[in-house]
Amino acid sequence: MKKDIHPKYYPKADVTCACGYKFQVGSTQPEIETEICSHCHPFFTGQEKLIDTAGRVKKFEARRQKAQEMKKVNSKKK
Repeated sequence: MKKDIHPKYYPKADVTCACGYKFQVGSTQPEIETEICSHCHPFFTGQEKLIDTAGRVKKFEARRQKAQEMKKVNSKKK
């Protein structure tokens, strides 16, 4: 192997999640910050948690509500 081309490896790099949970992993970075970890991710916790980016969830809910109203109006016409 060539010398001095590989990054330094940190066997106990600190990982900090936005929820406050901290743990250690092996990495080429000494510190890592994440937004979601296994303690706060909905898949692992079983709880629904919506991460709203620029109102996308609100827009989706409004479209869904409008679609349900249109469905009711169309069913009454028949």
